[in-house]
Amino acid sequence: VQLQASGGGLVQSGGSLRLSCAFSGRTFSNYAMGWFRQDPGKERDFVAAISWNAGMTLYADSVKGRFTISRDNAKNTVNLQMNSLKPEDAAVYYCAAQPPYSSTWSSRAPYSHEYAHWGQGTLVTVSS
Repeated sequence: VQLQASGGGLVQSGGSLRLSCAFSGRTFSNYAMGWFRQDPGKERDFVAAISWNAGMTLYADSVKGRFTISRDNAKNTVNLQMNSLKPEDAAVYYCAAQPPYSSTWSSRAPYSHEYAHWGQGTLVTVSS
């Protein structure tokens, strides 16, 4: 499995960005997907996750109502729409894939060690 994240950049506080992650190498629709973020010197924090069929989504409390995770199984992509960005949202954002066919994906979703595959990260900078 290969994951390629894109869409990061510099945005003003209150602005929006849309991150995308391209998945390849296996059948995308078999994998629950997640987004995490990491500041330098800190742990990787959960942001959002989505089930294999997009029927269920989960969000960290800090981004609920502002961020939206979505996926397109025909295009093998998972997206993160980020609105009303705050300076504290600045970080490197990573997309990740859980092991396939996970029936317990939602309980695993917030924990980075539960993900089997990671993208390279894309930097989001938010100016105040």
